[in-house]
Amino acid sequence: MTVIVRDFLPTDAEGWVQVRRAALPFMVTTPECVAFDLASAHPDKRYRLLVAEEDGELIGTAQVGLVHDSPEPGQGFCNAYTHPDRTGRGAGALLLRTAEEHLAREGATSVYTWVLDTPSDRAFAEKRGYAPSRPAHFLHLDLAGGSLPPRQEVPAGVGLRTAADFADDPRPLFEADAETTADEPSDTPVELSDYEDWLNHTWRHPGLDHELTSVAVVDGEVAAFSAAETDGLTRYMSGMTGTRRAYRGRGLAKLVKNDSLHRARAAGYTDAYTGNDADNGPMLAVNRWFGYELCATEVRHVRRIG
Repeated sequence: MTVIVRDFLPTDAEGWVQVRRAALPFMVTTPECVAFDLASAHPDKRYRLLVAEEDGELIGTAQVGLVHDSPEPGQGFCNAYTHPDRTGRGAGALLLRTAEEHLAREGATSVYTWVLDTPSDRAFAEKRGYAPSRPAHFLHLDLAGGSLPPRQEVPAGVGLRTAADFADDPRPLFEADAETTADEPSDTPVELSDYEDWLNHTWRHPGLDHELTSVAVVDGEVAAFSAAETDGLTRYMSGMTGTRRAYRGRGLAKLVKNDSLHRARAAGYTDAYTGNDADNGPMLAVNRWFGYELCATEVRHVRRIG
């Protein structure tokens, strides 16, 4: 049996999702989202999707590219995952080596990768020269069988909207996303400055549910938002919850997330997931208040290659 690594083909979409759902059951992934991410990627990202194949069976995947919207040049990323039932065949090592070669050609001087916090995964990364950088948690909330805090009273002067209400002009949401993303803890900081690119890869993303994305408006200005990503079936994920600097400390993040979760449950979604940087204490506290429980931890690792 021989493992090969090659570029993703449109016919790989279903197999890609099967591998990712097996390796990361707490992520929301659909074939449409995978194909869209590749088609809409900014040229400067040098984005590639790689697959590992064994005797015609897809057993591993990798997302590879440059962090093109970071103020720090030379940062690359590779997120590689092997189906849990197909480990030990060399797929992960081959995916990683192929990704590193691609990134080196494109001028990357460092490669960042997310590694599940298990002894075998940590050993795999460290054996290949990757050092741990920062941890992040995945959390799960049972929307069907659990209980949500009751809907909060909307404070005076605050209005609740959805992203769908901004269909004619989503720029205010872009500006809020850019400001809150800039303040998000990360070892690969991002500056969102290209509105057209944001429209292409975020606003028009098939996984973004405009109707379930909640927005708080104060005096006509977007103050906070909670972006909802869904698979159109049962799974919901908080893509980003943020409050603009001038409106922090007023409980607006909790307000918009609560509103979005209640409407997601009413729409039939049964499982809600979210991700948190382990150092982001305020959002971890908000999610504990909702009843989210830790379901997995990943640790960002980095290797210098330049």
